[in-house]
Amino acid sequence: MLEWFGAVFILLIVAAIWPASKYFGISSQPSSGVQGLVNARREWREKVLERCIPSRDVGAGQSVDGSPGESPTVALICKPSALANYLLKHCVTFCKLRPCPTWNWRASPLLQSIFGICWPYDCPVHFVRDHLQLSDDGIVALDWAVAASTSIHKRRRTSSNSTSPILLIIPNSFGKITRNVLKLCEGALTHGYLPVVFNRRGQNGTPLGTVKLQQFGDPSDLREAVRYIRYRQPAGRLYAVSESTGSGLLLSYLGECGSSSYVTAAACLSPVFRCQSWFESGPAWPFHWALLLYQKMWLSRYRTVLGDTVQTDALFSSSSLRTMEEVLFCRPGPKASPLDTGGGWDAYWERNDPLRDVDEVAIPVLCVCSQDDPVRGEPESSLPLELFESNPHFFLLLTAQGGHCGFSSVPVEGAVDANVWSHQALLDFLRATSDFFAAEERAKHAARRRGLSGSGKALRHRTVSTCKKVPICSHNIHAIYSWQRSYTR
Repeated sequence: MLEWFGAVFILLIVAAIWPASKYFGISSQPSSGVQGLVNARREWREKVLERCIPSRDVGAGQSVDGSPGESPTVALICKPSALANYLLKHCVTFCKLRPCPTWNWRASPLLQSIFGICWPYDCPVHFVRDHLQLSDDGIVALDWAVAASTSIHKRRRTSSNSTSPILLIIPNSFGKITRNVLKLCEGALTHGYLPVVFNRRGQNGTPLGTVKLQQFGDPSDLREAVRYIRYRQPAGRLYAVSESTGSGLLLSYLGECGSSSYVTAAACLSPVFRCQSWFESGPAWPFHWALLLYQKMWLSRYRTVLGDTVQTDALFSSSSLRTMEEVLFCRPGPKASPLDTGGGWDAYWERNDPLRDVDEVAIPVLCVCSQDDPVRGEPESSLPLELFESNPHFFLLLTAQGGHCGFSSVPVEGAVDANVWSHQALLDFLRATSDFFAAEERAKHAARRRGLSGSGKALRHRTVSTCKKVPICSHNIHAIYSWQRSYTR
């Protein structure tokens, strides 16, 4: 208990000192530099206002950047399409983020991020773990969320026959199961989903079966896990959600697999898009220090095992996330060939950049981001607006407040705790996307019936285009769902 009081005290000190130090750091720059920064931010905000589709009736008088009278508190930035119009009409949660007053602690992005990531939570959800042995003898773990009142044995007997949708949750790349992940599992269960958390090799108590660790954007382990989930739950649709740096793995998987991903729709909470730059510059120093310490703690369990393939002295003496990542995957170990470096730092990110195959993504992806995110960095340089403007599969839900994986809304009428608005928004997005595809499928069947009931000439004309055989792929999403992709119009 004393340790917890000490941790809370330190966090309060950091919350008080960090904004002031950041402010004085900017103030110490030359006036021309400050003016240039202000102009750049103003240009970026104008660019956002030109491209975004604002949520209807959200926070009247508030803007995307928090200033009054320009635009709503929440904005949906995307390429205009049929699906985008459907989301604006049917996702009512997009319009329910209440801005926090300045005196409320939720107005601080630092405190809100700490609350969502580090604060303990007595979760009423239990987890049933499956260990999956991979093709190279490595091991990953899948934690299936179960309500406390549900019998574990009963669930295991009936899981293969369940038609409930599956929600695959990918935590951050450091393996930390945060308060937000637990609350997402709890909320998904109440909405009828079967949540399952993907744990990488060696993380969150998963045994390290081989000396190989998973690289940042290597989706090979996730691909085998998805195939196992489809084998175990063949009747339920599969959705995917990622948190923070875990979005790099999800985006890499969706890009490499394309239309063969088995996933109906996906969402990324506070994703880091420009990962190489993020590792090189690092997040704000409180989070940089915490992430570095946490990664050293879980890697210390395997110090002896990794000694042959990793320079452990350099690993545990590293003072930055970039150095640690570089030692793990870009430098040869004591018993490795000097030429076995994997091509160096730049080559590593050519293989692991989450956006390397982004044009191949074939499903709707919602990205929930906040402008005051202290971990991702400044929105002007860290948010690729051109991706959402040009790619019809990507949707950016941009808020003025929320921190990193925070997004806790103001309690209504004296409620004890606030709901996590981002969780409600993504579940609303998944529901609306499924409804849209179902409506498209019904419209397609109705068009077919009208063609069959028409004249013989019309039937012969349609036969030319509808009787072509499509090759069947064992890992193809079209073998499961055959929606009409009119949402890209």
